[in-house]
Amino acid sequence: MKVALVHDYLKEYGGAERVLEALHEIWPKAPIYTSFCLKGSKAQLAFKDAKIVESWFGKLPYCDKLISPLRFLLPSIWQSFDFSGYDLVISSASWAVTKGFAQGKTKEICYCHTPPRYLYGYETSRDLKKRWYIRLYALIVAYFMRPYDFRQAQKVTYFIANSQETRSRIKKFYRREAVMINPPVDSPQFKNQKTKISDYFLTGGRLEAAKNFDLIIKVCKQFKMPLKIYGTGTQEDYLKSLAGSTVEFLGGIDDKEKFELMRNCQAFVVAATDEDFGITPVEAMAAGRPVIAYRGGGYLESVVEGKTGEFFNQPTVESLIQVLKNFKPRKYKAEDCQKQAQKFSKERFKKEIKDFIEKHAGIT
Repeated sequence: MKVALVHDYLKEYGGAERVLEALHEIWPKAPIYTSFCLKGSKAQLAFKDAKIVESWFGKLPYCDKLISPLRFLLPSIWQSFDFSGYDLVISSASWAVTKGFAQGKTKEICYCHTPPRYLYGYETSRDLKKRWYIRLYALIVAYFMRPYDFRQAQKVTYFIANSQETRSRIKKFYRREAVMINPPVDSPQFKNQKTKISDYFLTGGRLEAAKNFDLIIKVCKQFKMPLKIYGTGTQEDYLKSLAGSTVEFLGGIDDKEKFELMRNCQAFVVAATDEDFGITPVEAMAAGRPVIAYRGGGYLESVVEGKTGEFFNQPTVESLIQVLKNFKPRKYKAEDCQKQAQKFSKERFKKEIKDFIEKHAGIT
C-alpha cells in the first residue's frame, strides 16, 4: 500500500511535529508533503532522513513570513499536489486547512489537532485585533476560507481528534464524527531519582498570546513569587516588559535542560483558556511534578485534580493567586504524576494509530 503524509508546514518543532514524527516512524518510506519547509529549522532537522515534498509556495523568498498574510492561497497550494497514486493519505492538520485529499481509490485519515483557530473565533498566536485594517482583512479572508474549510472536511474519509475538546469542535464546525487518539508525549524516565523541590514555579513553550503567559507573569510579579520561563516567540519582548525581579526568562533550551527544570519546580503552570490538548503539562507530569492549569480545554483531559495538579477557574489574577498561595507541592506524589503521563506515551499512540488504520482503512 502506498502511503503519503501531509503536514501544514515544517517551521517550528512542537506538538504537531511530534505527531508527524511518530507517523514517520510508522511509515518511514512515506513522503511528507508540506506547504513549505524552512531550511535550517528544528523541524527540518527532525525530518532530515525523510523525503520532503514542498509546494510551489516553498520556493518563494520569505515564505515562512508570507504564509500567514497570504493564507487565501492555501487552496492553490494544496491543489498543486497529486495524490491519485496513493492508497492512503494521512494528514496532520490544524492551521493550514490541510485536509480534503481523498479522491477515487485514495482514502484519507485526517489527524486533526484543531480546526483552524483563526476561522472559528479562538485565540491565535498573532494579535489580529491590534489594528483595524488587519482585523478587517482577517474578517474578509475568514469569510471565504470558512466555507472552503468545511468543504474540504467533507472529503475526509475518517477523522481522528487529538482530544475530546478537538473532537467536539470537529462535530460542531464540520458536522463530522471523530475518534479520539491523544498525541504522543515522548519524555525521559525519572523513576527512582530523587527530586529536590526548589522554590520556583515553571512555565514555557511558544511565547504566544493565546498561551496567556502575561497572566502568570503578572501574578508572580505582584506577589513576589519566583517564576522561570523557557522558550521564545512573538510575545517575548512584551512579556519581558511585564516581568519583575522574581521572573526569569531562559530563552530557548534543549530537552535535557527543560526536563531538569520541570523535575525540580514546585509546579508547572499553564493558562491558555482554550488549549486543544497541551503537551507541556504531560511532560511536567512525566518529570514527576504537578500542574496548575486553567480549568478548560485539553487540560481537563490530562491533569487529575488533587492528584497530579490543580485548576484555577477564571483567567484572572485573583483566581490564579488563590491556587498558587494555597499550593502545597509535597502533597503530590511523583509516581502518581508519572503514571498519568504514561497514558500518553509514543508507543501507545503508534499502536492506536496502527490499530485504527488496520480496522478502518484496510491498511496493515
